[in-house]
Amino acid sequence: MSSVPVTTWSLEQTSPADLLPAAAPEGDVRIVRAEVPSPEFSRFLYASVGGDIRWTDRLGWTYARWQEHLDRPGVETWVAYDRGTPAGYVELDPQDEGVVEIAYFGLIPAFRGRRIGGHLLAYGTARAWDLAERWPGRTPTKRVWLHTCSKDGEYAMANYQRRGFTLFDTKVELEPELATPGPWPGAYPA
Repeated sequence: MSSVPVTTWSLEQTSPADLLPAAAPEGDVRIVRAEVPSPEFSRFLYASVGGDIRWTDRLGWTYARWQEHLDRPGVETWVAYDRGTPAGYVELDPQDEGVVEIAYFGLIPAFRGRRIGGHLLAYGTARAWDLAERWPGRTPTKRVWLHTCSKDGEYAMANYQRRGFTLFDTKVELEPELATPGPWPGAYPA
């Protein structure tokens, strides 16, 4: 199996004032928290958003592993809907000492390029900053961070920076070259 170099960039905000808003997209786009932990729905979002950009780390998770992850206090999934259809999501993963990671963020390919991504990222980041208000006993958020890599969409880094995230680390590692898993063959044009 061949390997490819993959660059991973880590970005952060250290104050809610760092967050730069995005214009709301036109049309009936709503963002709703998935309050009932659902492994089926979370796996659907993960595979549908990441299928064409080689998200593979969770594809092998069992139902029980998904449930365990989603049941952790403070883990939240915020879903963007375009006219009632899931368009993308943000997954928040609280860590120790007031740190919240945006563990996953993205849009299903058919919804990219419609200005939904910036709006969803800004909304999800705001929910990371106010996460402790929904989870009594959690330390108020002091830092929100995420990572993106050279396998992600070509506009990912620019979107993060337009929302006020700043770069704090860069790594390059060799990773096995994997086929794009996709939600199913032929779902999206090549």
